[in-house]
Amino acid sequence: MNHLCWQNVVVASCALSPETWPFSLKWLPQSACLVGGTVRDALLNRPSDYLDLDFVLPIAAVETAQAIARHYRAGFVLLDAERQIARVVFEQGTADFAQQVGPTLEADLRRRDFTVNAIAYNPHTSQLLDPLQGHIDLKRGLLRMVSPENLAEDPLRLLRAYRQAAQLGFSLRTRHPVHYSNPRSPPAAHRRRASPV
Repeated sequence: MNHLCWQNVVVASCALSPETWPFSLKWLPQSACLVGGTVRDALLNRPSDYLDLDFVLPIAAVETAQAIARHYRAGFVLLDAERQIARVVFEQGTADFAQQVGPTLEADLRRRDFTVNAIAYNPHTSQLLDPLQGHIDLKRGLLRMVSPENLAEDPLRLLRAYRQAAQLGFSLRTRHPVHYSNPRSPPAAHRRRASPV
């Protein structure tokens, strides 16, 4: 069995492990990744009795959710037809499936609200993808925005940020967004000078 350890987290015993999920890993394509709070909380060793899984898939996110719901006789909710986001509701938790935004998973992660929520985990390969170095902010107890544009897209993200900071006991930083070390990596919006929120 492949175990990934990070900051004393053994994947086999947390929500990152397919063994804890209400469906089999075989239903997910090789490129599917867990993202967001599930990954963040696992890396922080924050257990939860209720599974709240968020997956990003490059294609067929809604179709994958439908197939899983049908096979396991679970609830199915189409959350956003335009952006291709669906939810499968199980007795012990939910699994959201979202179509990747942008040409790569990294581009999708760069559209997220805070660096600690922009860490992806591939359950097929046991690899973490952390292009914005969210793990450093986890260690510092810091909730740092990715970019002002991302928060402007969804103003409710800022309200959720205060809730998350309080729940995690983190400091909230919105004035100093992530600075990219590779000038080819950031989307066009990040090439402009970032202004404080």
